[in-house]
Amino acid sequence: MNKLISAGLLAGGIVLLILGFNASNSLGSDLSRMFTGSPTDRAIWFLVGGAILSAAGLFGLLRGSR
Repeated sequence: MNKLISAGLLAGGIVLLILGFNASNSLGSDLSRMFTGSPTDRAIWFLVGGAILSAAGLFGLLRGSR
């Protein structure tokens, strides 16, 4: 059961990372980067959330293999 949850977290994190990379390369993010120097908040939250979920899922999978 724990491995299934960890695999789901890892898969969800990867999906969020992909969405974050796509959002950071969008026209809105390019305009935001031109005026503020950083991508949109949405892109940043997708990337941060994806990194956290991926790390939690990977940690759960590696810890549960003992």
